[in-house]
Amino acid sequence: MKKALMIVLAILISVAFVTTVLAQDKKAPVATDKPVVATDKPVKEKVVQKAKKAGVKKFAGEFVSMDEAAKTIVVKGETEMTFDVSKVKKMAKFAAGDKVKVVYTEADGKNIAKAVAKAGAVKAKAKEKKEKAKEKTDEKPATEKPAAAPAKK
Repeated sequence: MKKALMIVLAILISVAFVTTVLAQDKKAPVATDKPVVATDKPVKEKVVQKAKKAGVKKFAGEFVSMDEAAKTIVVKGETEMTFDVSKVKKMAKFAAGDKVKVVYTEADGKNIAKAVAKAGAVKAKAKEKKEKAKEKTDEKPATEKPAAAPAKK
């Protein structure tokens, strides 16, 4: 009898502790030293400002040449600039005279490219996606429900 009471008491205590844990707010606010500031700036503008603070710059011009051994490219815009492309993950092949855009940072007197793309390539890809989506919607036949048969009396 004593063992049965001890088991029941142990179960009741366990349930009491579990329910208090489950009753706690899972997403309680965390106290921080920084005050919460509400801004009306769009997210895109915040990203641009963050990039400016990080020293990210953009350069557009004509592709001149590429030195594969040194992993550099030369782009001529208002001025002629050389970029280190060793850290660019996806480097496309460009022909002399192609319009390109380079996103880069300056470090130790070098221009280090983060991304290199043909000018207008992003817009062209977005346009292709829209056209494909439109073709898919045009190809789908309109599904109509058959007319309901009149009720028999």
